[in-house]
Amino acid sequence: MNPTPIMPNKTEQLFALVDVNNFYVSCERVFAPKLEAVPMVVLSNNDGCAVARSAEVKALGVKMGTPWFQMQELAKKHGIQACSSNYTLYGDMSERVVQVLRKFTPNLEVYSIDESFLRIETVLKQYASPGDLGSKIKQTVKDTTGLPVCVGIGASKTLAKLANHLAKKHAQFAGVCDVEAMPKEVLYQWMTETAVSEVWGIGKQMTKKLKALQINTVFDLLQASPQLMRQQFGVVIERICYELRGVSCLELEEVAPAKQQIVSSRSFGRPVTALEELIESVAMHAARGAEKLRAQNSVTGALVVFIQTNPFKQNEEQYHRSVSVPLSDPSDNTLMLTNAAIAGLKQIYKSGFRYKKAGVMFTLLADKPTVQQSLFEDMEVKGKSAGLMKAMDSINTRFGKSVIRSAAAGTKQDWQMRSGNRSPNYTTRWDELPVVQ
Repeated sequence: MNPTPIMPNKTEQLFALVDVNNFYVSCERVFAPKLEAVPMVVLSNNDGCAVARSAEVKALGVKMGTPWFQMQELAKKHGIQACSSNYTLYGDMSERVVQVLRKFTPNLEVYSIDESFLRIETVLKQYASPGDLGSKIKQTVKDTTGLPVCVGIGASKTLAKLANHLAKKHAQFAGVCDVEAMPKEVLYQWMTETAVSEVWGIGKQMTKKLKALQINTVFDLLQASPQLMRQQFGVVIERICYELRGVSCLELEEVAPAKQQIVSSRSFGRPVTALEELIESVAMHAARGAEKLRAQNSVTGALVVFIQTNPFKQNEEQYHRSVSVPLSDPSDNTLMLTNAAIAGLKQIYKSGFRYKKAGVMFTLLADKPTVQQSLFEDMEVKGKSAGLMKAMDSINTRFGKSVIRSAAAGTKQDWQMRSGNRSPNYTTRWDELPVVQ
């Protein structure tokens, strides 16, 4: 091999990517040890298809998104266990992992529900090596939360991602891979054996374009000229090339940027025909969206309400409509947004159809502290409204989601999605705590 020399890491930054293995499956196994080493899947809303697979199920060739009904024969033959998704549990377990990681360094970016980037160069003095720190992180997360993680370490976020991939796929790393500690020849060999599609930020379409240029592996991309890559594909690919060479171009996003659009939607557990039930669903989605608005200190200037029948039921009449409802004053008030959403629903609802899904999308989001105020707004009423929302959020956070909700959201909610095999909310509800016999 005669590779293009890797540029030095001028900033002397060092990143670690901590990723929970098979996150949803691992969360289920923490509280059900009997499922350890048992082939299992976690199913999507309404127990439709596999959104998480254990290593044992992956080895059987089951692809992500495979419908559960198509796996029945395989499940009987190999004893595959299926769990309904429990996003409340997964979200809480994710927060617990992040709390553990913050004990190692405050310089942290929560990249996704199961992945976090850490800047670790400032805390290395306490450890024999970066790999030693990675092993300590791995063991501490396991001891504290019960979740298995892999740790990838590199001079850039892209290299840390690559290192994490190697740690996951190759047992010889024992879950911790530090590419900075590798001799260059060894790293180049691993890059040669790794497909270019495994590089962070290289999607399917870009993989096809790169393969047309005979860039098939990570090492091929490493050798490519960053300037030529920019000319052909843009600045993003140029940055990826530099990142693979150890030049950090992507800083940590320690504060996640506010979302520019918020959507709350869910399929029904059964077909819905009555307007009253659709109102309950839309009111619930409006409330969830309003909570998210307040969490990121935003307000919305408009919302979109949508309903649709089941497109897979070709023998049934189809209907799908949406309507945009502008607001005279941007708001994050649950009651105001619920009323607006219901008004929009009534505009588009038609009887005689079997509806499968409804939802609410908030658009024209703005930062609450800087939004333009109306001259005719009653500030006293606005202050009381903010206090009410704060109290409602506080109660729901402490005692459980939707303990306090608008009357329009109903109480029975018989249309809720199916989750026939959902695990208890072990970590967030007193009445669902695990019991030790």
